[in-house]
Amino acid sequence: MAGPGRFRAELVKGIVAENPTFVQVLGMCPALAVTNSGLNGVVMGLATTFVLVMSSLMISALRKLIPSQVRISTYIVVIATFVTVADFTLQATMPAAHHEMAAFIALIVVNCIILGRAEAFASRNPVGLSVADALGMGTGFTLALILIGGIREVLGSGALFGFRVLGASFEPWVVMVLPPGGFLVLGALLLVFAKVAELRQRAAARAAAAQEAGR
Repeated sequence: MAGPGRFRAELVKGIVAENPTFVQVLGMCPALAVTNSGLNGVVMGLATTFVLVMSSLMISALRKLIPSQVRISTYIVVIATFVTVADFTLQATMPAAHHEMAAFIALIVVNCIILGRAEAFASRNPVGLSVADALGMGTGFTLALILIGGIREVLGSGALFGFRVLGASFEPWVVMVLPPGGFLVLGALLLVFAKVAELRQRAAARAAAAQEAGR
């Protein structure tokens, strides 16, 4: 039985160390398509996290009952069910956001992050660990979308979540709220994360070498 340390490790790994967007480079479609504002990033991130957590919970709970021959089809049916729930809930509670992102909410069903976690983790681990893994990955994905959307909104309109943050003298970079802006911001953030990962690897290598030399 997994202890608290294992649960905590599965929960936090998706935020930075194995971030699905900046490290695994998954879920690029919503990361580029809907992040022209911070609010869109929040909505898409939360909807994806809900589907990810609920589908991982159900797949993990039923993992011993699902025949291996039809496991992918079963996972897609489970994921599609929760996508429908998220879609209808968003339509009822936030109709403006749903109207703007309706097509991309429906496409959560083919988000490779969700199917990937179902196949690689939820189908092989108990419910508690699967939920922790899904919640961590969903949080990391949501934070990534908020970061991309926030940067694009600030530079593209001088606002953040609809509130003006830059003065009237600021000239908006219109390209940032257009599709090319998504590629520019995502590319810059991927470069930053890659550099940080390289620096961490170098630091770990130096620490290991120093420890070996001290023996």
